[in-house]
Amino acid sequence: MVFQVTAAAADFLERLAEALEVPASRYEEAENRYHSVGDWLDRKESSLKEHSPNVYVQGSFRLGTPIRPVNDDEHYDIDLVCELSLGKHEVSQEDLKAKLGVEMQLYAKRYGMARASESRRCWTLDYAEGAQFHLDALPAIPDGEGRRQVLESMHLSAEWAKSAIAITDTECETFKQRTSQWPHSNPRGFTEWFRSRMKIAFNERRQRMAFEVQANVEDVPSYRVKTPLQQVVQILKRHRDIRFADNLEVKPISVIITTLAARAYGNQADLPEALAAILENMHLHIQQRNGVFWIENPTDPAENFADRWATHPERKDAFFQWLRFAHEDFKNIAGNDDPQLIMESASAAVGDSLARKVRASASQSKATGTTQSIFKRAVSVFTAPHRQAPPWVTRAKGKVSIAKTRVFQNGFRPTVLLHDSAPLTKGVSLEFAATTNVPKPYSVFWQIVNTGDEAKSRNDLRGDFNPDLMVQGGIVRKEDAVYSGTHSVECFIVKDGNLAARSGAFIVNVK
Repeated sequence: MVFQVTAAAADFLERLAEALEVPASRYEEAENRYHSVGDWLDRKESSLKEHSPNVYVQGSFRLGTPIRPVNDDEHYDIDLVCELSLGKHEVSQEDLKAKLGVEMQLYAKRYGMARASESRRCWTLDYAEGAQFHLDALPAIPDGEGRRQVLESMHLSAEWAKSAIAITDTECETFKQRTSQWPHSNPRGFTEWFRSRMKIAFNERRQRMAFEVQANVEDVPSYRVKTPLQQVVQILKRHRDIRFADNLEVKPISVIITTLAARAYGNQADLPEALAAILENMHLHIQQRNGVFWIENPTDPAENFADRWATHPERKDAFFQWLRFAHEDFKNIAGNDDPQLIMESASAAVGDSLARKVRASASQSKATGTTQSIFKRAVSVFTAPHRQAPPWVTRAKGKVSIAKTRVFQNGFRPTVLLHDSAPLTKGVSLEFAATTNVPKPYSVFWQIVNTGDEAKSRNDLRGDFNPDLMVQGGIVRKEDAVYSGTHSVECFIVKDGNLAARSGAFIVNVK
């Protein structure tokens, strides 16, 4: 039976999810870093440029389920796929990995980093101390058609196979051979499947957020929207990290927790109900096939995420023990209506410091009467009367994103500007670089919206649409930070007279 959740426990769980959430600036920093690697691999002098490198994020940052590190000594992991347009018989896994390795070492040297280190499947870049980032780059080549044929020959579903990739693994027997036998993966397919499991909640929450700030749905970046499923995965990952802090060898892997949680999720509208239902039903999606425990990869039914359990039964035992702990721990939290006792129960489940932090946030809110607002600073921009609506008919078939932003100040090296970050000093220059997948030809427009008394007094609130010319190397807009206040920058792609893509508002604060 699904356990019941008291009002006090529900409040604690909601605050816990907020405390685990990675700051928006970290998402944008991660995006900037992977774009930087992509630009490097695609530069004119790159030895990989002829293979049309396609770099994209996989893992928790792509799924929207990363969590804050337990302490300052731990790092955020950014997992990238570096996909090259090559065939299996044109290159061996060893050759492919070496090709990417050359460019990753040059990238590390160019940016003053330590040499990229090699693991079984990836190249790893460690960023400077204090950045709390390291980046794993996975070499890959397309394998959608090959994987589709394999699955169909086995009479299995190939619904998600088109985005499958072949990857490298030094422990694979064919690592040094030119052969069709490659390890495979499908991070984009898995993301699409995961999103399909929470589509209803995602759309509802995004619309509600847009309504609260009187903005267009497109103005709400997808990473700002957090569904109950994503929050539950984050909470369960933290519980797993705490429970296995001293026994990392058998720690349940994230893809198993994520897959089982997504399968058990029943479109519950709020976090406490979703957590209770998922913990109650996760085990139902673990199969036994011919005596082998099987957790099916939803994008590749031939793959068993629990394949290591057969040779490492201690990992199976650890998983089921963790699931029992999680059910028991959160049932204890859920059934309590005393905030102090809830915190004490949560200390063992998610860590003492985090439990105390969540408890303190509840007390602080109660004392001050403050409320949480995701777009607190940005509301003035979204509701500005001078912010004009797009004049084009929307035929959005593509994407555009403000992928790189820089701040220029006399006498200093340019620095990265993050969305809705700490206020800038007036007088600095800004550069916004956008990327789009809309095929040429198209027109580029920018909308700049200013707020604040200074801009108003100088009759420079703006809010209209300015056509822009593409410069060599991409779509770039340059502005100056002139007025105090909160301002927005948004890029629009117009093709054949219709709106083909819009970036969403990039918020800039100036003091």
